[in-house]
Amino acid sequence: MVIKELKTYFYTYEGLVEALDGINITLKKGEVVGLVGETGCGKSVTALSVLRLISWPPGKIVNGQIYFKGQDLLKLSENDMQKIRGNEIAMIFQEPTTSLNPVYTVGHQIEETIKLHNKIDNKEACKRTIEMLEMVNMPDPKKIFNQYPYELSGGMQQRVMIAIALSCNPDLLIADEPTTALDVTIQAQILELMFKLQERLGTTILLITHDLGVVAEVCDRVAVMHAGVIVEQGEIHSIFQEPKHPYTQGLLKTIPKVDKDQDVLQEIKGEVPKLINPPNGCRFYPRCSYAMDICRKKRPGEYIVGNSHSVACFLYK
Repeated sequence: MVIKELKTYFYTYEGLVEALDGINITLKKGEVVGLVGETGCGKSVTALSVLRLISWPPGKIVNGQIYFKGQDLLKLSENDMQKIRGNEIAMIFQEPTTSLNPVYTVGHQIEETIKLHNKIDNKEACKRTIEMLEMVNMPDPKKIFNQYPYELSGGMQQRVMIAIALSCNPDLLIADEPTTALDVTIQAQILELMFKLQERLGTTILLITHDLGVVAEVCDRVAVMHAGVIVEQGEIHSIFQEPKHPYTQGLLKTIPKVDKDQDVLQEIKGEVPKLINPPNGCRFYPRCSYAMDICRKKRPGEYIVGNSHSVACFLYK
């Protein structure tokens, strides 16, 4: 999948929110790409834009292309997109407790996805659903099949979300912070499960997360997002060993080091700017200790600084 110059805006009573302002991301078949950044940077909006789940009003994709299997998703009809959602591109949403329907059983919700994209009868759909629950290591799948989401723990609900997302063997899986609100032990189990399934099925994954430790362990490449723009992207080792953008450097410095005494945790000064009236030029310059006059006036281009490593910063022009 290739995302080119994607712009998604929200038209609100307070003003125009430029949530995504020309982002470019490429995902190669079978790889895991991490999308990182602070809350409010536009990560989830990117995921929803790919699936064309931005509701109008107030949101609208105003420009760009999203190429998937040789076709631009932004030019497809809604009927064509429905055939792709859940089948060729699936998504694990951020919060399973609000994503699962509380009035339907777990089995019904997985079956619904399977039957929507496959011409099979109820008996075969039921069998496939049990197999998916077994695949995600759900204890006693036949019992879980008839239970409602509120009867399950947070970790079990997340396993159900993964089962739904993978039920049709999608080519692309978008995981939007799949371990939010789970304890550390369950987080590790969910991530291990997800990436074992990825290796087994050969699925491409776009992993949206705040956890740079997870990114370092499981991703092939990473894209760093700040205030609706991609500021740096490249192979995982390149980004972590030689971060170029001041924002990326700041994110990495905030990771606690177990081998060093730290009385005070590092932080990035300031906040993500409001996107109703974003700064002119580089959107990071109000927080950047390297800011120059040109940063306040002009938006930096994308500069190549290494093999498959690019950065949007005038320091590397």
